[in-house]
Amino acid sequence: MSDDVYGPEDSRLSGRMGRYAKVGTQVGGLAAQVFGARVLGVGLDRGRHSADLKAALGGLKGPLMKAAQILATIPDALPREYAEELRQLQSNAPSMGWHFVKRRMRSELGPGWQKKMQRFEHEAAAAASLGQVHRAVSLEGEELACKLQYPDMQSAVEADLQQLKLAFSIYRRYDRAIDPGDIYNELAARLREELDYDREARHMRLYTAILADEPSIHIPRPQAALSTGRLLTMNWLEGVPLLEFCARTDDPEARKAVALTMFRAWYVPFYYFGIIHGDPHLGNYSVRADGGINLLDFGCVRIFPPSFVSGVIQLYEALDKDDPDLAVAAYETWGFKDISKDLLQALNIWANFLYAPLLEDRPQRILGDQGALYGANVAGKVHKELRRLGGVRPPREFVLMDRAAIGLGSVFMHLEAEINWHRVFHEMIADFDVATLAARQTAALEAAGLEHPA
Repeated sequence: MSDDVYGPEDSRLSGRMGRYAKVGTQVGGLAAQVFGARVLGVGLDRGRHSADLKAALGGLKGPLMKAAQILATIPDALPREYAEELRQLQSNAPSMGWHFVKRRMRSELGPGWQKKMQRFEHEAAAAASLGQVHRAVSLEGEELACKLQYPDMQSAVEADLQQLKLAFSIYRRYDRAIDPGDIYNELAARLREELDYDREARHMRLYTAILADEPSIHIPRPQAALSTGRLLTMNWLEGVPLLEFCARTDDPEARKAVALTMFRAWYVPFYYFGIIHGDPHLGNYSVRADGGINLLDFGCVRIFPPSFVSGVIQLYEALDKDDPDLAVAAYETWGFKDISKDLLQALNIWANFLYAPLLEDRPQRILGDQGALYGANVAGKVHKELRRLGGVRPPREFVLMDRAAIGLGSVFMHLEAEINWHRVFHEMIADFDVATLAARQTAALEAAGLEHPA
């Protein structure tokens, strides 16, 4: 038998069918528990059920696990038992064993792969949805991180996307508040891109260039000679997880410094280059000993038209000036259509929530005096109003922008930093110009070997 027993890495019918069966059995069984608790009045053991949910999603890996990561990003959005279990998926998913790793490494770097490094650790340092990371040491003595993709992940992603599409269609039948068509298209495009480790390496070079003037933000360097389309090797960056930093650091100034660095790590690329890191969950950054941050995992990067970035600033100005016509123009720039007066009011409820820290010229935590559940209450209010109005179809560009805003908001809540976000934002956009952003974006993409989106 061939050493690479998994066969060609394509979207095979057998792989997809196996995935359908696994999804149906594991996730369906968990859904049945919830159904029994809600409809039949059977008691639900939240602790046991949340552990089962983590085990099922971690074993499946792929897009379904990523959905769990997003849910766990927002404090108090889930019961404590569920959030605690799902949070571990972000950097501690169940890993695959050494027998699997040896075969995979041989298939990527050839039979003599172990001679290309001084050391390669057998146990994974971290395991996530699409692959796992092993520590290693190069022949030159540099500490490395080797990100190895799980076998047959293209089949897994395609199977999960079909299940997600089905779930969206069922959801749409009984709740018409939001048409998820473009949301699905955006998630599908980004997830397929995440399978391409060559592209992720280009994303890393892109971010290294556009954050070159930010000394507190560190990006891994890809090692081309030890990388393939399914193996991404980079230098290892030392740091501690954000929650560990929060637990051991009481100094408000240190927390404030990390929060400001995180803000710049996401929004310097966006407001200066129209580019955003689309996966701001807690496993994708760590805090260094000097207070700097390591920004990790560049599989999900979104490139926006310069006009979209202009629309984000335009909506801020509309809310600040209470100008409904300017707000409509901003939403239309984003891709929303047929905006009635009632729909505008509903959209503005959510927009005012997201922009609130930027609108008030005073130091404050990211949610001001509101609790962490305030965002969920606002979302519920907006959802109810959209359902009354017949629904809305959010444009696909909106998906990752909204996700980044909420994900980063959760980071700032954990840090409990009091900052004048209004002034930080105004300083960042002071010299904003669409033409300048377009020129910067084109130059950066070309230098990194990335295509410009149509």
